[in-house]
Amino acid sequence: MRSGVYPGVFDPGSRGGLPLSEVTIAELLKAEGYATAMVGKWHLGLGINGSFLPTHQGFDHFLGVPYSHDQGPCQNLTCFPPNIKCFGTCDQGLVPVPLLWNQSIVQQPVSFPDLVPRYNKFSRDFIADCARRGVPFLLYYASHHTHYPQFASREYAGQSRRGPFGDALSEFDGSVGELLQALQENGLANTTLVFFTSDNGPSTMRMARGGSSGLLKCGKGTTYEGGMREPAVAYWPGRISPGVTHELASTLDILPTLATLAGAALPKVALDGYDLSPVLFGSGKSPRQAMFFYPPSPDLLHGAFAVRLGKYKAHYFTQGSFHSDTTPDQACHGLTPLTPHLPPLLFDLESDPAENYDLLQSGAGPEVLQVLKEIELQKVLFEQSMEFGESQIRKGKDPALQPCCAPSCAPKPSCCRCS
Repeated sequence: MRSGVYPGVFDPGSRGGLPLSEVTIAELLKAEGYATAMVGKWHLGLGINGSFLPTHQGFDHFLGVPYSHDQGPCQNLTCFPPNIKCFGTCDQGLVPVPLLWNQSIVQQPVSFPDLVPRYNKFSRDFIADCARRGVPFLLYYASHHTHYPQFASREYAGQSRRGPFGDALSEFDGSVGELLQALQENGLANTTLVFFTSDNGPSTMRMARGGSSGLLKCGKGTTYEGGMREPAVAYWPGRISPGVTHELASTLDILPTLATLAGAALPKVALDGYDLSPVLFGSGKSPRQAMFFYPPSPDLLHGAFAVRLGKYKAHYFTQGSFHSDTTPDQACHGLTPLTPHLPPLLFDLESDPAENYDLLQSGAGPEVLQVLKEIELQKVLFEQSMEFGESQIRKGKDPALQPCCAPSCAPKPSCCRCS
Protein backbone atom coordinates (compact mmCIF):
# COMPACT_ATOMS: atom_id res chain seq x y z
CA MET A 1 0.00 0.00 0.00
CA ARG A 2 1.10 3.53 -0.66
CA SER A 3 0.07 7.02 0.41
CA GLY A 4 1.39 10.55 0.29
CA VAL A 5 1.61 10.77 -3.52
CA TYR A 6 -1.16 13.38 -3.80
CA PRO A 7 -1.29 15.24 -0.44
CA GLY A 8 -3.30 18.27 -1.52
CA VAL A 9 -4.80 19.62 -4.74
CA PHE A 10 -3.15 20.24 -8.12
CA ASP A 11 -3.29 23.77 -9.54
CA PRO A 12 -3.38 24.71 -13.25
CA GLY A 13 0.40 25.24 -13.15
CA SER A 14 1.37 22.25 -10.98
CA ARG A 15 4.44 20.33 -12.10
CA GLY A 16 3.25 17.05 -10.61
CA GLY A 17 0.58 14.56 -11.63
CA LEU A 18 -0.50 10.94 -11.46
CA PRO A 19 2.79 9.10 -12.10
CA LEU A 20 2.75 7.28 -15.42
CA SER A 21 4.08 4.21 -13.63
CA GLU A 22 0.73 3.85 -11.85
CA VAL A 23 -1.67 1.39 -13.51
CA THR A 24 -5.17 2.78 -14.02
CA ILE A 25 -8.45 0.94 -14.54
CA ALA A 26 -8.41 2.24 -18.12
CA GLU A 27 -4.99 0.66 -18.75
CA LEU A 28 -6.12 -2.68 -17.30
CA LEU A 29 -9.24 -2.81 -19.46
CA LYS A 30 -7.62 -1.44 -22.60
CA ALA A 31 -5.20 -4.37 -22.47
CA GLU A 32 -8.27 -6.65 -22.59
CA GLY A 33 -9.60 -5.01 -25.77
CA TYR A 34 -11.86 -2.41 -24.20
CA ALA A 35 -12.44 0.98 -25.81
CA THR A 36 -11.91 3.64 -23.14
CA ALA A 37 -13.09 7.23 -22.77
CA MET A 38 -13.36 9.86 -20.11
CA VAL A 39 -15.48 12.99 -19.84
CA GLY A 40 -15.47 15.67 -17.15
CA LYS A 41 -13.08 16.59 -14.36
CA TRP A 42 -9.59 15.03 -14.45
CA HIS A 43 -7.62 16.84 -11.70
CA LEU A 44 -4.77 14.32 -11.67
CA GLY A 45 -2.26 16.66 -13.23
CA LEU A 46 -1.61 18.34 -16.56
CA GLY A 47 2.19 18.44 -16.75
CA ILE A 48 4.62 19.50 -19.46
CA ASN A 49 2.95 19.10 -22.87
CA GLY A 50 -0.03 17.44 -21.19
CA SER A 51 2.08 14.49 -20.05
CA PHE A 52 -0.28 13.51 -17.21
CA LEU A 53 -3.56 13.79 -19.12
CA PRO A 54 -5.98 10.83 -19.49
CA THR A 55 -4.74 9.98 -22.99
CA HIS A 56 -1.42 9.02 -21.35
CA GLN A 57 -3.18 7.03 -18.63
CA GLY A 58 -5.09 4.44 -20.68
CA PHE A 59 -7.95 6.48 -22.13
CA ASP A 60 -8.46 6.55 -25.90
CA HIS A 61 -10.45 9.79 -25.66
CA PHE A 62 -10.79 12.67 -23.20
CA LEU A 63 -13.31 15.49 -23.31
CA GLY A 64 -13.17 17.64 -20.22
CA VAL A 65 -11.45 20.10 -17.90
CA PRO A 66 -7.95 19.11 -16.72
CA TYR A 67 -8.58 20.33 -13.16
CA SER A 68 -11.41 21.63 -10.98
CA HIS A 69 -13.71 24.09 -12.72
CA ASP A 70 -13.37 26.60 -9.88
CA GLN A 71 -9.63 27.00 -10.58
CA GLY A 72 -9.99 29.83 -13.04
CA PRO A 73 -9.37 33.59 -12.80
CA CYS A 74 -12.82 34.47 -11.48
CA GLN A 75 -14.28 34.33 -7.99
CA ASN A 76 -17.95 33.72 -7.22
CA LEU A 77 -18.60 32.12 -10.58
CA THR A 78 -22.27 31.45 -11.28
CA CYS A 79 -23.74 30.48 -14.59
CA PHE A 80 -27.46 30.02 -15.04
CA PRO A 81 -28.76 31.30 -18.37
CA PRO A 82 -30.31 33.46 -19.51
CA ASN A 83 -30.05 36.04 -16.73
CA ILE A 84 -26.98 35.26 -14.59
CA LYS A 85 -23.55 35.95 -16.03
CA CYS A 86 -20.96 33.22 -15.96
CA PHE A 87 -18.10 35.09 -14.31
CA GLY A 88 -17.73 37.25 -11.23
CA THR A 89 -14.67 39.25 -10.10
CA CYS A 90 -11.69 37.99 -12.10
CA ASP A 91 -8.55 38.67 -10.08
CA GLN A 92 -6.97 35.28 -9.40
CA GLY A 93 -4.15 35.54 -11.96
CA LEU A 94 -4.99 32.23 -13.64
CA VAL A 95 -5.83 31.33 -17.22
CA PRO A 96 -9.52 30.96 -18.11
CA VAL A 97 -10.82 27.43 -17.52
CA PRO A 98 -10.16 25.38 -20.70
CA LEU A 99 -12.10 22.57 -22.34
CA LEU A 100 -9.83 19.88 -23.79
CA TRP A 101 -10.38 17.27 -26.48
CA ASN A 102 -7.65 14.71 -25.84
CA GLN A 103 -4.67 17.11 -25.47
CA SER A 104 -5.93 20.08 -27.49
CA ILE A 105 -7.79 23.08 -26.12
CA VAL A 106 -11.05 23.44 -28.04
CA GLN A 107 -12.55 26.25 -25.98
CA GLN A 108 -11.17 28.77 -23.46
CA PRO A 109 -12.95 29.82 -21.35
CA VAL A 110 -15.32 26.89 -21.34
CA SER A 111 -18.99 27.72 -21.95
CA PHE A 112 -20.59 26.26 -18.83
CA PRO A 113 -24.22 26.39 -20.06
CA ASP A 114 -23.21 24.21 -23.03
CA LEU A 115 -20.83 21.89 -21.20
CA VAL A 116 -23.04 19.06 -19.94
CA PRO A 117 -25.03 18.79 -23.20
CA ARG A 118 -21.67 18.48 -24.95
CA TYR A 119 -20.52 15.78 -22.53
CA ASN A 120 -23.79 13.91 -22.94
CA LYS A 121 -23.62 13.95 -26.72
CA PHE A 122 -20.06 12.63 -26.71
CA SER A 123 -21.02 9.89 -24.23
CA ARG A 124 -24.04 8.79 -26.26
CA ASP A 125 -21.99 8.73 -29.47
CA PHE A 126 -19.19 6.76 -27.79
CA ILE A 127 -21.63 4.13 -26.49
CA ALA A 128 -23.35 3.88 -29.87
CA ASP A 129 -20.03 3.52 -31.69
CA CYS A 130 -18.86 0.75 -29.34
CA ALA A 131 -22.18 -1.05 -29.82
CA ARG A 132 -21.90 -0.77 -33.61
CA ARG A 133 -18.33 -2.14 -33.58
CA GLY A 134 -19.16 -4.82 -31.01
CA VAL A 135 -16.37 -3.86 -28.63
CA PRO A 136 -16.58 -3.70 -24.82
CA PHE A 137 -16.04 -0.27 -23.32
CA LEU A 138 -15.19 1.74 -20.22
CA LEU A 139 -16.73 5.20 -19.96
CA TYR A 140 -15.59 7.24 -16.96
CA TYR A 141 -17.96 10.20 -16.52
CA ALA A 142 -16.56 12.51 -13.83
CA SER A 143 -19.27 15.14 -13.52
CA HIS A 144 -18.50 18.66 -12.30
CA HIS A 145 -21.89 18.69 -10.56
CA THR A 146 -22.58 19.64 -7.80
CA HIS A 147 -19.14 21.02 -6.90
CA TYR A 148 -19.25 24.73 -6.17
CA PRO A 149 -19.63 26.97 -8.11
CA GLN A 150 -22.77 25.56 -9.65
CA PHE A 151 -23.94 25.97 -13.22
CA ALA A 152 -26.62 24.48 -15.45
CA SER A 153 -27.74 24.54 -19.07
CA ARG A 154 -30.76 26.48 -20.27
CA GLU A 155 -32.93 23.36 -19.99
CA TYR A 156 -32.38 23.09 -16.23
CA ALA A 157 -31.71 26.67 -15.08
CA GLY A 158 -34.39 27.93 -12.70
CA GLN A 159 -36.30 24.65 -12.72
CA SER A 160 -35.62 23.45 -9.17
CA ARG A 161 -37.16 24.58 -5.89
CA ARG A 162 -33.72 23.92 -4.36
CA GLY A 163 -32.23 26.90 -6.23
CA PRO A 164 -28.87 26.81 -8.04
CA PHE A 165 -27.74 23.67 -6.23
CA GLY A 166 -30.94 21.92 -7.21
CA ASP A 167 -30.64 23.05 -10.82
CA ALA A 168 -27.12 21.63 -11.03
CA LEU A 169 -28.22 18.39 -9.36
CA SER A 170 -31.17 18.08 -11.74
CA GLU A 171 -28.86 18.43 -14.72
CA PHE A 172 -26.61 15.74 -13.26
CA ASP A 173 -29.62 13.49 -12.78
CA GLY A 174 -30.58 14.15 -16.39
CA SER A 175 -27.12 13.18 -17.64
CA VAL A 176 -27.31 9.85 -15.78
CA GLY A 177 -30.67 9.29 -17.44
CA GLU A 178 -29.18 9.95 -20.86
CA LEU A 179 -26.44 7.37 -20.26
CA LEU A 180 -28.99 4.74 -19.23
CA GLN A 181 -31.15 5.60 -22.24
CA ALA A 182 -28.14 5.23 -24.57
CA LEU A 183 -27.47 1.75 -23.16
CA GLN A 184 -31.11 0.80 -23.67
CA GLU A 185 -31.26 2.14 -27.23
CA ASN A 186 -28.12 0.26 -28.22
CA GLY A 187 -29.14 -3.05 -26.66
CA LEU A 188 -26.47 -2.89 -23.97
CA ALA A 189 -28.53 -2.42 -20.81
CA ASN A 190 -28.31 -6.07 -19.73
CA THR A 191 -24.59 -6.44 -20.51
CA THR A 192 -23.26 -3.28 -18.86
CA LEU A 193 -22.39 -2.53 -15.25
CA VAL A 194 -23.18 1.05 -14.24
CA PHE A 195 -21.43 2.19 -11.06
CA PHE A 196 -22.31 5.54 -9.52
CA THR A 197 -20.60 7.14 -6.53
CA SER A 198 -19.05 10.36 -5.20
CA ASP A 199 -15.62 11.45 -4.00
CA ASN A 200 -16.22 13.21 -0.68
CA GLY A 201 -18.82 14.77 1.56
CA PRO A 202 -20.41 18.19 1.07
CA SER A 203 -18.56 21.48 1.24
CA THR A 204 -20.67 22.94 4.03
CA MET A 205 -18.71 26.21 3.99
CA ARG A 206 -20.98 27.03 1.03
CA MET A 207 -24.03 26.47 3.24
CA ALA A 208 -27.09 25.63 1.11
CA ARG A 209 -24.95 25.92 -2.03
CA GLY A 210 -22.58 23.22 -0.82
CA GLY A 211 -24.90 20.31 -0.08
CA SER A 212 -25.82 18.62 3.18
CA SER A 213 -24.39 15.72 5.15
CA GLY A 214 -27.72 15.18 6.93
CA LEU A 215 -27.23 13.54 10.32
CA LEU A 216 -23.56 12.76 9.61
CA LYS A 217 -20.90 14.80 11.40
CA CYS A 218 -19.02 17.57 9.52
CA GLY A 219 -18.24 17.44 5.79
CA LYS A 220 -15.52 17.63 3.17
CA GLY A 221 -11.92 17.74 4.37
CA THR A 222 -12.53 15.87 7.63
CA THR A 223 -12.28 12.20 8.56
CA TYR A 224 -15.68 12.25 10.24
CA GLU A 225 -18.48 10.35 8.49
CA GLY A 226 -19.81 13.53 6.87
CA GLY A 227 -16.52 13.93 5.06
CA MET A 228 -15.85 10.33 4.10
CA ARG A 229 -19.12 8.46 3.66
CA GLU A 230 -20.66 8.66 0.17
CA PRO A 231 -23.57 7.04 -1.62
CA ALA A 232 -22.98 4.33 -4.20
CA VAL A 233 -25.28 2.61 -6.68
CA ALA A 234 -24.39 -0.48 -8.72
CA TYR A 235 -26.84 -1.21 -11.56
CA TRP A 236 -26.87 -4.21 -13.87
CA PRO A 237 -30.30 -5.54 -14.86
CA GLY A 238 -30.45 -9.31 -14.67
CA ARG A 239 -27.17 -9.59 -12.77
CA ILE A 240 -27.55 -7.40 -9.67
CA SER A 241 -30.69 -7.94 -7.60
CA PRO A 242 -32.47 -4.74 -6.50
CA GLY A 243 -31.94 -3.89 -2.87
CA VAL A 244 -29.88 -2.04 -0.29
CA THR A 245 -26.69 -3.18 1.43
CA HIS A 246 -24.92 -1.80 4.47
CA GLU A 247 -21.74 -3.74 3.74
CA LEU A 248 -18.45 -1.85 3.86
CA ALA A 249 -16.93 -0.84 0.52
CA SER A 250 -14.56 1.80 -0.81
CA THR A 251 -13.65 3.41 -4.12
CA LEU A 252 -10.34 1.58 -3.58
CA ASP A 253 -12.29 -1.58 -4.38
CA ILE A 254 -13.43 -0.52 -7.86
CA LEU A 255 -10.21 -1.49 -9.67
CA PRO A 256 -10.00 -5.07 -8.32
CA THR A 257 -13.73 -5.55 -8.90
CA LEU A 258 -13.64 -4.43 -12.53
CA ALA A 259 -10.45 -6.40 -13.15
CA THR A 260 -12.20 -9.57 -11.97
CA LEU A 261 -15.28 -8.94 -14.11
CA ALA A 262 -13.15 -8.27 -17.21
CA GLY A 263 -10.78 -11.18 -16.58
CA ALA A 264 -7.85 -8.76 -16.37
CA ALA A 265 -4.69 -9.43 -14.39
CA LEU A 266 -4.15 -7.17 -11.40
CA PRO A 267 -1.09 -4.89 -11.46
CA LYS A 268 1.95 -6.34 -9.76
CA VAL A 269 1.79 -4.01 -6.76
CA ALA A 270 0.30 -4.32 -3.28
CA LEU A 271 -3.33 -3.21 -3.48
CA ASP A 272 -5.53 -2.21 -0.57
CA GLY A 273 -8.72 -2.84 -2.56
CA TYR A 274 -10.97 -5.91 -2.65
CA ASP A 275 -13.13 -7.60 -5.26
CA LEU A 276 -16.72 -6.64 -4.41
CA SER A 277 -18.28 -9.42 -6.51
CA PRO A 278 -19.67 -11.15 -3.39
CA VAL A 279 -21.59 -7.99 -2.49
CA LEU A 280 -22.80 -7.37 -6.05
CA PHE A 281 -23.66 -10.91 -7.14
CA GLY A 282 -23.27 -13.41 -4.33
CA SER A 283 -23.63 -13.80 -0.62
CA GLY A 284 -23.87 -10.10 0.06
CA LYS A 285 -20.90 -10.19 2.45
CA SER A 286 -18.09 -7.74 1.76
CA PRO A 287 -14.48 -8.97 1.83
CA ARG A 288 -13.61 -5.54 3.24
CA GLN A 289 -13.86 -5.46 7.01
CA ALA A 290 -11.59 -2.50 7.76
CA MET A 291 -11.10 1.01 6.42
CA PHE A 292 -8.30 3.44 7.22
CA PHE A 293 -9.03 7.17 7.06
CA TYR A 294 -6.32 9.66 6.16
CA PRO A 295 -6.59 13.48 6.13
CA PRO A 296 -6.21 15.52 2.91
CA SER A 297 -2.46 15.87 3.53
CA PRO A 298 -1.30 12.62 5.15
CA ASP A 299 2.12 12.10 6.66
CA LEU A 300 4.12 9.24 8.08
CA LEU A 301 4.32 10.76 11.57
CA HIS A 302 0.58 10.81 12.24
CA GLY A 303 -0.50 7.89 10.05
CA ALA A 304 -4.17 7.06 9.79
CA PHE A 305 -6.44 9.52 11.60
CA ALA A 306 -9.22 6.98 12.04
CA VAL A 307 -9.85 3.26 11.61
CA ARG A 308 -13.12 1.48 10.99
CA LEU A 309 -13.48 -2.21 11.79
CA GLY A 310 -16.92 -3.61 11.10
CA LYS A 311 -19.45 -1.27 12.68
CA TYR A 312 -16.91 0.42 14.96
CA LYS A 313 -14.79 3.47 14.19
CA ALA A 314 -11.90 4.83 16.26
CA HIS A 315 -10.53 8.37 15.85
CA TYR A 316 -6.87 8.73 16.84
CA PHE A 317 -6.63 12.28 15.47
CA THR A 318 -9.29 14.78 14.48
CA GLN A 319 -9.00 18.12 12.73
CA GLY A 320 -11.44 20.65 11.31
CA SER A 321 -11.53 21.87 7.72
CA PHE A 322 -12.51 25.17 6.12
CA HIS A 323 -14.61 23.11 3.71
CA SER A 324 -16.71 22.17 6.76
CA ASP A 325 -17.19 25.67 8.14
CA THR A 326 -20.57 27.30 8.93
CA THR A 327 -22.04 24.26 10.71
CA PRO A 328 -22.92 24.68 14.42
CA ASP A 329 -20.40 21.98 15.36
CA GLN A 330 -17.06 23.65 16.17
CA ALA A 331 -15.21 20.35 15.69
CA CYS A 332 -15.83 20.75 11.96
CA HIS A 333 -14.43 24.25 11.50
CA GLY A 334 -11.19 25.14 9.76
CA LEU A 335 -9.66 26.80 12.83
CA THR A 336 -10.17 23.69 14.96
CA PRO A 337 -6.60 22.37 15.34
CA LEU A 338 -5.20 18.90 15.01
CA THR A 339 -6.19 17.04 18.17
CA PRO A 340 -4.73 13.68 19.27
CA HIS A 341 -6.97 11.22 21.13
CA LEU A 342 -5.43 8.67 23.46
CA PRO A 343 -7.40 6.55 24.03
CA PRO A 344 -9.16 7.15 20.73
CA LEU A 345 -12.74 8.27 20.33
CA LEU A 346 -14.75 5.11 19.64
CA PHE A 347 -18.17 5.02 17.99
CA ASP A 348 -20.69 2.37 16.99
CA LEU A 349 -21.70 3.59 13.53
CA GLU A 350 -24.74 1.34 13.30
CA SER A 351 -26.43 2.83 16.34
CA ASP A 352 -24.65 6.21 16.23
CA PRO A 353 -23.80 7.22 12.63
CA ALA A 354 -23.58 10.86 13.77
CA GLU A 355 -20.57 10.01 15.98
CA ASN A 356 -22.06 11.67 19.05
CA TYR A 357 -21.47 9.08 21.78
CA ASP A 358 -17.94 7.95 22.58
CA LEU A 359 -18.21 4.37 23.83
CA LEU A 360 -15.10 4.79 25.98
CA GLN A 361 -16.74 7.63 27.91
CA SER A 362 -19.75 5.58 28.96
CA GLY A 363 -18.35 2.75 31.02
CA ALA A 364 -16.94 0.50 28.33
CA GLY A 365 -17.41 -3.20 28.97
CA PRO A 366 -15.19 -6.16 27.99
CA GLU A 367 -16.72 -6.42 24.49
CA VAL A 368 -15.91 -2.78 23.64
CA LEU A 369 -12.39 -3.06 25.06
CA GLN A 370 -11.80 -6.18 22.94
CA VAL A 371 -12.98 -4.30 19.83
CA LEU A 372 -10.56 -1.49 20.62
CA LYS A 373 -7.73 -4.00 20.99
CA GLU A 374 -8.54 -5.49 17.57
CA ILE A 375 -8.70 -2.05 15.95
CA GLU A 376 -5.32 -1.09 17.37
CA LEU A 377 -3.82 -4.33 16.06
CA GLN A 378 -5.24 -3.69 12.57
CA LYS A 379 -3.87 -0.14 12.65
CA VAL A 380 -0.37 -1.30 13.58
CA LEU A 381 -0.31 -4.01 10.91
CA PHE A 382 -1.61 -1.66 8.22
CA GLU A 383 0.83 1.14 9.01
CA GLN A 384 3.74 -1.31 9.02
CA SER A 385 2.88 -2.17 5.40
CA MET A 386 2.21 1.41 4.30
CA GLU A 387 4.85 3.14 2.18
CA PHE A 388 4.81 6.88 1.55
CA GLY A 389 5.56 7.67 -2.07
CA GLU A 390 7.10 10.78 -3.58
CA SER A 391 4.79 13.75 -3.13
CA GLN A 392 3.68 15.16 -6.48
CA ILE A 393 2.49 18.34 -4.75
CA ARG A 394 6.02 19.09 -3.48
CA LYS A 395 7.19 19.39 -7.08
CA GLY A 396 5.70 22.86 -6.97
CA LYS A 397 4.21 25.08 -9.63
CA ASP A 398 5.29 26.79 -12.83
CA PRO A 399 2.95 29.48 -14.24
CA ALA A 400 4.25 28.62 -17.72
CA LEU A 401 2.50 25.23 -17.45
CA GLN A 402 -0.95 26.81 -17.27
CA PRO A 403 -2.82 25.72 -20.43
CA CYS A 404 -3.25 28.49 -23.02
CA CYS A 405 -4.91 28.11 -26.41
CA ALA A 406 -2.79 30.97 -27.81
CA PRO A 407 0.69 30.23 -26.38
CA SER A 408 2.38 33.29 -27.93
CA CYS A 409 -0.30 35.82 -26.91
CA ALA A 410 0.15 38.67 -24.44
CA PRO A 411 -0.54 39.69 -21.77
CA LYS A 412 -0.93 36.34 -20.08
CA PRO A 413 -2.97 34.89 -18.55
CA SER A 414 -5.96 37.00 -19.63
CA CYS A 415 -5.16 36.72 -23.36
CA CYS A 416 -5.71 32.95 -23.37
CA ARG A 417 -9.08 33.03 -25.09
CA CYS A 418 -10.39 31.18 -28.12
CA SER A 419 -13.39 29.19 -29.24
